[in-house]
Amino acid sequence: MKSKLTLAILLCVYSYSYSQEISDTSFGKGLINFVAKDSSFSIKFAPRFQVRSISLWDHDGDQYGSPEYNFIVRRARLKFDGFAYSPKLKYKIELGLSNRDISGANQFNRNTPRYILDAVLMWNFADNWEFWAGQTKLPGNVERVVSSGNLQLINRSLLNSRFNIDRDLGVQLRHKSDLGGGFLMRQKLSISQGEGRNVTEGNEGGLQYTARVEFLPFGKFISKGDYSQSDLKRESKPKLMVGFTYNLNEDAVRVRGFAGDYMFRSDETLYETNQTTIFADAMFKYNGFSFMGEYAKRTAEDPVAIDIDGTTTGDIVLTGSALNLQAGYLFTSNYEVVGRFTTVDYESITERLPTVQYTLGASKYIVGHKLKVQSDLSYTSLDGNADSIRFRLGFDFHF
Repeated sequence: MKSKLTLAILLCVYSYSYSQEISDTSFGKGLINFVAKDSSFSIKFAPRFQVRSISLWDHDGDQYGSPEYNFIVRRARLKFDGFAYSPKLKYKIELGLSNRDISGANQFNRNTPRYILDAVLMWNFADNWEFWAGQTKLPGNVERVVSSGNLQLINRSLLNSRFNIDRDLGVQLRHKSDLGGGFLMRQKLSISQGEGRNVTEGNEGGLQYTARVEFLPFGKFISKGDYSQSDLKRESKPKLMVGFTYNLNEDAVRVRGFAGDYMFRSDETLYETNQTTIFADAMFKYNGFSFMGEYAKRTAEDPVAIDIDGTTTGDIVLTGSALNLQAGYLFTSNYEVVGRFTTVDYESITERLPTVQYTLGASKYIVGHKLKVQSDLSYTSLDGNADSIRFRLGFDFHF
């Protein structure tokens, strides 16, 4: 509490000290943009938050029951980035403040809130080569790597929530190649701890290895649009990115590799098994139209956790596959309509039923993704039976 109070006081003092100054920045470009006089470092500070209203109708027998309502601050974050010592050495720090951002306390992170989302250095040590070190997103499925602030629907798909590989602590090596005629290829390799973000108590099980390759046959997207949903820049020529990811979490000790329950045995040791996740995805944009497609599959060497006496512990690795297809069109008035279709098929060993979800959304971009109002309506069918209808409405505010 003392540290939080001190930080709040410092921010207030800073705000008061500079309250009469006129900045040359603009909304959506960051609250603070500072470069040292000797160009030895820079910092950009950009807070953001998302507020959501959710209404859910569950199917009960032959009819839908009364709706359940929920209002939440889905995300509230503080983001810092810039360079230090040289423009070739960049950094990013992102802190989460909402309950959803910081939940997940357990004995492996000293039962403390998980404030840190990203804390990573990125060193451009040679032409077209970068070395990353720290905690950040792994080069997984494109939907997960797209910032939560740059989505064209209220939130990501069921494919992502069930099978993504999220963040981890480790190192990454990244390279890009020009194959000629504007055809680009990018390669990304990662070695990480394997248990997700903010783990402090050693490394349980083995390490996690991730490899991704991306092909851009028509060249770069405007403003890194391959990792931002909606064609806000209205690409004048077709742009396409196709990516493939392979992930091996060696001797994983959690039911979803980086997340989920730890698979404890009766003697308090952890059950370990190799988990493999693959992704194939694509992003296409042209003149206001955007399309994203993804396929994911997770397998495990021995998905059912076995206790020391040979019986099952009750923990089962979440294995299966999913398909997600999403398309939208942005009108010149900056209104967008979006449709999404998602299927999730679990392996029978998980005892989970297959799921199909249809989503229709609409957005109004006031200042691009920095200030927008969004809504979507989803119908979810569980094993061919009507299961639920959900309506969501929300806004994003990003300095």
